[in-house]
Amino acid sequence: MIGKALSRALLEKGYHVVVLSRTGLETRYAIRNTGLTNKTLENHGSRISHPASLKYAHWNIETNQIDNDAIATADHIIHLAGASVADKRWTKKRKQEIRDSRVKSGKLLVNSLKNIPNRVKSVISISGIGYYGPDNSDRNAFKEADAPYNDFLAQVCQQWESTMQPVTGLGKRLVILRTGVVLSSEGGALKEFLKPLKFGFATILGSGKQIISWIHIEDLVKLFISAIENENYSGVYNAVAPNPVSNRKFVLEMARIKKKFFIPVHVSSFVLRTVLGEMSVEVLKSAKVSSKKIENNGFSFHFPVIKSALNDLLKKDPGPNPG
Repeated sequence: MIGKALSRALLEKGYHVVVLSRTGLETRYAIRNTGLTNKTLENHGSRISHPASLKYAHWNIETNQIDNDAIATADHIIHLAGASVADKRWTKKRKQEIRDSRVKSGKLLVNSLKNIPNRVKSVISISGIGYYGPDNSDRNAFKEADAPYNDFLAQVCQQWESTMQPVTGLGKRLVILRTGVVLSSEGGALKEFLKPLKFGFATILGSGKQIISWIHIEDLVKLFISAIENENYSGVYNAVAPNPVSNRKFVLEMARIKKKFFIPVHVSSFVLRTVLGEMSVEVLKSAKVSSKKIENNGFSFHFPVIKSALNDLLKKDPGPNPG
């Protein structure tokens, strides 16, 4: 979802985009700036018709294979690794997939940069605010310098980020974006929140008091491009909007936009734990995360508050689902 939105925006700005892919579920983007800003792009869902500026190349993290030319000709690499943490129950096998898809892919990219002659200036890697633990009602928002938590997802985020750190020793600028809940009309968390509304139910999870740190897909894409183009970006940044909200406020605001009449329904913590297992920890966790560092770096949000973000995403036709 993020990769498709980002590649569209990059192509519109005149970049060449090379998508490294083994399957449709795992994509990485190696990007070369070409200055072809006057080209017209035709966007049909997930297809962007522009043979001169969009190409596909092969890689396989299990066999450590990668297209050498994709690395050799790139100016910037954006690493969007990872099997979804929300698609399946966290069995032992699934947890290993979540970890390996991030760590192995990162190692392959780092080793490729070591062994393949290249001109890469920067590597922009995604991470997650799962790095932090649950907040307390009396604590300030998490900042980038705060210590990591010790649960499964926090450990994955630490390994994920550590895998990419050798990039700096190669003379490349490394930016890591710890991303919150990404809101998009094309899928992701918002799609799941909307499902019960089809039947008139606004489902509040647990107490509803837990804080959601979120970001509109348009702002996240803008942040990735800023990280490419602005050399002041270096190190770790929280990629979240400046105004996190409670689960209850999020759900009710969404319901008011979509429905004239709806019934608020609480789904108990017990039910969530029964249905989701260990993954329920993330659904019920309150995570208030600060955006001050990226704002101090000069980044401005187009959607700083949840009402404007949801109005934009829910009141416009999202177009064909790129699926």
